[in-house]
Amino acid sequence: MSDLMIGSLALLGMVVFIYAGMHVAIALAVCSFLGVFAIKGSTLIAGKMLALAASESIDSYIFGVVPLFVLMGFVVSQADIGRDAFDVANRALGRIKGGLGIATVGANAIFAAITGISIASAAVFTRVAVPEMLRHGYSKRFAYGIVAGSSVLGMLIPPSLLLILYGILTEQSVGDLFLAGVVPGIILAIAFGLGVYVMARRWPAFAGDGITENVAPMSLGAMLGKSAPIVILIALVLGGIYGGFFTPTEAGGVGALGAVIIGFARRALPPGKIWKVLADTGQVTAAICFLIIAASMYSRMLSLSGLPEYISMGIAASDIGYWGVIIAYVVLIVAMGTILDSSSILLIVVPLFFPIMKMLGIDAIWFGIVTVIAVEIGLLTPPFGLSVYVIKSTSPDRTLKLGEIFLGALPFAAIMASVLILILVFPSLAVGVLGR
Repeated sequence: MSDLMIGSLALLGMVVFIYAGMHVAIALAVCSFLGVFAIKGSTLIAGKMLALAASESIDSYIFGVVPLFVLMGFVVSQADIGRDAFDVANRALGRIKGGLGIATVGANAIFAAITGISIASAAVFTRVAVPEMLRHGYSKRFAYGIVAGSSVLGMLIPPSLLLILYGILTEQSVGDLFLAGVVPGIILAIAFGLGVYVMARRWPAFAGDGITENVAPMSLGAMLGKSAPIVILIALVLGGIYGGFFTPTEAGGVGALGAVIIGFARRALPPGKIWKVLADTGQVTAAICFLIIAASMYSRMLSLSGLPEYISMGIAASDIGYWGVIIAYVVLIVAMGTILDSSSILLIVVPLFFPIMKMLGIDAIWFGIVTVIAVEIGLLTPPFGLSVYVIKSTSPDRTLKLGEIFLGALPFAAIMASVLILILVFPSLAVGVLGR
């Protein structure tokens, strides 16, 4: 059997295992190990490759950014900074038709600029924003759909965990990826806000026909007080990176320390919560480490089999061209979003397609932004839709059905698809800030 056939069978076996319910990292590791064993004929070589993948994939300075930003995200979530962002945004936007929904989008965008974790955003704003929207006449599906849609901003607006993972996988500058994500993130947040406004005014059967625009009074001093921790953290993290004071890894450490100090100053981190934050950070980081190790092994197995090169030559000899490759890639990622979480999609697809994109001369930073937006759409698509499941598990409403959340999130998935098309047609929206 040829190496190419072995690589193809290993890839097919991985898909079968995942559909059968096996954990993604285990499926990657098992199929990669068996693939290398079949190619080299030695369990010793396959075992050594696994050991090298485990050490080299996460034994790097840049990988330190992952647990630091995860820690900062969980501390910020526990310190109720998300609630403060919502209160300030509501005071500023609440008198507009659909203002509470727009405030939720704005607060999510601000929260994303601190945490970079969509799961944290979904959990926080399900508790903070949904009860207020329901009280002001929003329909249940619209309220939960707004939170589900806007929560994925955390995966695009820097600091983004997905952009960090992409940078590690492709050896691209995390700082450049963060910078490239700013404009698309702002465009997506504005598009969400406009979508909420239009739906609230023009689609009362979906959004709720009794929406009111009452705003709770808040003094200027209170607004400044609630905004201060948010501004400080954003200035520390993003200002430090773009100002050249910190590397992304150092910014993660400074941001985590700043979040902890703010949490203690607000007395929001008693011993019980500190332990929960550390345990959650450890669990998420360990899961990501396991996935990256397995993905590294998978990437090496693919290289040994020659499958990426074979696909590259096939595409070069075909007539589908540049747009055919890009469209097929985006459709594949969105389809994978129906069964997999975002990190798993990234770790499976990027090692296979990145060499092809390099062959086509596609900008690696722009390709990363396109990949992340496409993955975000998958976060809202059934039957998996990770953000939707987080909202369902966080909501105190036991009568809430997954179908209602998916239905409410559908318009936001369509908005994201429109923004993705915009980035595809006008690449400078993502990489223009880098002078490309």
